[in-house]
Amino acid sequence: MTITTIIDNPEWLLMLLAPLFIALMLAEYWLGQRGGRLPDNSAYHWPEVVCNFTLAGMHQLADLVTGLLIVQLYLWLFGWRWFEIEMSIGNFLLLLVLQDFCYYWFHRASHRVRWMWAAHVTHHSSERMNFSTAFRQSLMYPIAGMWLFWVPLVIIGFEPKWVVFAVLLNLGLQFFVHTQWIRSLGWLEWVFNTPSHHRVHHGHNPQYIDKNYAGVLIIWDKLFATFEPEVEPVRYGVTKPVNSFNPLVVTFSEWQRLLLDLRAKGLTWPQRLRLLFAPPRD
Repeated sequence: MTITTIIDNPEWLLMLLAPLFIALMLAEYWLGQRGGRLPDNSAYHWPEVVCNFTLAGMHQLADLVTGLLIVQLYLWLFGWRWFEIEMSIGNFLLLLVLQDFCYYWFHRASHRVRWMWAAHVTHHSSERMNFSTAFRQSLMYPIAGMWLFWVPLVIIGFEPKWVVFAVLLNLGLQFFVHTQWIRSLGWLEWVFNTPSHHRVHHGHNPQYIDKNYAGVLIIWDKLFATFEPEVEPVRYGVTKPVNSFNPLVVTFSEWQRLLLDLRAKGLTWPQRLRLLFAPPRD
């Protein structure tokens, strides 16, 4: 399989990386957990692992289909872009940086807008942190508006297939930060998102909430004052635990809470809109 084939079919990228992901999970389990080198909240609990894999499959199908449809719909309706960017090594690196910048703002919005948090909370609802946590995604991201954050890259002039490839590559690289096996990566901590930085992001310790939104580059958090170093041990999960390994319950529990709040008696329409777009409630 050539790189051209992968670019033309970007949805294959994560499938090609799947053997590496599985090998690392097995290593983390055998060498880390069974070897007694990892804390209890990194343990592989098999009902949760099955839940995580099911969530990943649901997310991948919904995300790819919707993403490709939205980008193609934009091109069909408007048919124009600022530039016609020919892909080269330099332009590809530029695309990766711009996509990571867009990811930062998508991720930040997913924590600060309740409508988007209803989808993203699925990823944060586990009280464990291991490589399998990376698979814990929501099929509701397209409904929440995730792909709106990538459309500007198409408007600028990048081909949709390259944008989708960059998004999936970014997502694939984020797999490696979902672990407690690696404590620190030295000088790389200054530039890149690392397991230490991402453990903070998954914590519900008061000082860790809504910090470290980075995808690949931690520089965005440092530029926009959302960076927090890992100091005290991280307590994983959310302030309103889901307490279920049913993928449908994990996916829709926050949407159910949001709907109940919206249906409360006596609310005006402006108040309902604020419920949708205000930060999530504690």
